[in-house]
Order: sequence, then C-alpha cells, then structure tokens
Amino acid sequence: MAKIAVGLQDALATRAATRADGNTMARAVAAGDGWSVSDVLCTCGPHDRPFEEQHSRYSIAIILAGTFRYRSQTRQGIRNELMTPGSIFLGNAGQRFECGHEHGEGDRCLSFQFTPEYFERLMSDSGGADTMFSVLRLPSERDLSPIVTRACAEMTASEERPAVDWEELGIKLATQVMQLADGISRGESRAASPSAVRGVARAVRWIGENSDSALTLGELARLAGLSPYHFLRTFEQVAGVTPHQYVRRVRLREAAIRLATEPAKILDIALDCGFGDVSNFNRAFRGEFGMSPRGYRLQA
Repeated sequence: MAKIAVGLQDALATRAATRADGNTMARAVAAGDGWSVSDVLCTCGPHDRPFEEQHSRYSIAIILAGTFRYRSQTRQGIRNELMTPGSIFLGNAGQRFECGHEHGEGDRCLSFQFTPEYFERLMSDSGGADTMFSVLRLPSERDLSPIVTRACAEMTASEERPAVDWEELGIKLATQVMQLADGISRGESRAASPSAVRGVARAVRWIGENSDSALTLGELARLAGLSPYHFLRTFEQVAGVTPHQYVRRVRLREAAIRLATEPAKILDIALDCGFGDVSNFNRAFRGEFGMSPRGYRLQA
C-alpha cells in the first residue's frame, strides 16, 4: 500500500505547488461490456466544499489510501460513513451522495463500475435475494482480504507481469460484497460525535504512514484526543474493526502485496511490515489468507 500512497502524495504536492483547486481524476484500468475499472485519485481537502453527486452505475470501490466522509440515504435513513484504507465503498445506480474531506487531504480508490443490467443479472445468477446495497460501506473484513490484496498487488505490479482478469475479479468482488452487506445488521446505534470521528480519521492516517512502527492503544488514543476506552469504542464503531485488527490488517496487506510483487526474503518483509518475528507473521498471515506466506507467493 505504501507504493500506492506515493501516487497520492505526488498529486497532492503538485496541487500545493500550483495552488490549484482540489479535483478528482480517474484513469481507466480495464473495461468490457457492462463493466469498467478505474484508478480514482482525489486531491480535495478541508478547504474544498463538498457537492452532491449521483452514481450512474453500481459502484464498488476499494479504498487504497487516504480517508473521506461518505454521506447518502439508506434504508435506515441518511448515514455518514468514514471511509478508510481497506474498506469498501458501495453505491447503487441512481443514488445521490456527497463526499467530504474535512479530516484530511486526498484519497485514492480502485473503483469497479457495473451497469444496472449487468449488475442485476449478476446478482440473479449468483442467487442473491437483493440487487440494492443497503449499506454505504463495508469495513476492512478478513473475508475480503484475499481479493482486496490481489487488486492492490496488481496496481503495484510491473508491466512485465501477466495482467489479472479484471472482469473475473470484479464478479468475485461484487458477489462477495453483496453477501457481506446483506448480513450486516445496522441496528439503531448512536452515531459517533464529529470530534470523535475526526480523531479516528487522524489516527487512521497516522497508522497508514507509520504501520511498520510500534503502535500502542494509548499512543493512538492520545493522537485522537480520546481516552483509551473511548478511542477503542469509537474506533470500532467508525472503522468496523478494533484498532489492533485494523493495524494488523494494514500490515498484512502490505506484506501480501510485497510477496506478490517483490523477490525480497519473507523474513525481511515480515520485519519491514512491523512483525517482531517470522513465526508470529506466519500465524497471522495464515489466519488472514488461509495459506502460508510462501504458498501465497507461489500462487501469486
């Protein structure tokens, strides 16, 4: 994920040097009949005014770097979600939404777009009971780690590496995401306060820039301006996972990307990504991806 974040930082540096307004740039990655994949880079920040947009297609986007606020109408009413690296952005065709960057500058996403006809046929063929997303976001889920990491690895791979079948990847992502979204019970939980969300966003960005460092709950809580108890509760409420799970998943994604794209030794990758010893890394990796780091590298 570090290589992906560099592209965002370069774009933000260019914006600062030219004093341009924040904007969104989409680079086509692949496309076919009824589907497309784009690398979307946004340089908006706290001083850029959010504006309402509308999804023209069904949208499933993997957040690669940065954070932003995603606001839209759901079956439970209007929701505000903090999008963080590794989480999944969901949008229905025709749905109006707003994105804001009150908590920091810029984000980068890998966006899969499907026409209504393609998506509805896909859901019907896969036995899905619904063709509408009932939630705006999925957190960084273990079940999604293999497919998210595969997509991220493809974004950082050299041109000599055989290209992934993007339509196949999109179909797997769409069907798995819909199953997970259907299984989420939102309930009537009280939304976190804006100041608490701002603190969590600050901690998430810090984790992204320092994931290989020793990150304690107390240090992250101080960074967020919350007590450890309130930080733990708020982080899980906002990000969908605990701080420990989030940090470990960030490290494992980075390690998996490097295993798939670099020849470095497994031990060196484990240490570089913040794991104290290779045995702990092997256990965590197998738990996340269902295979050893060596087996993952061979498969990739």
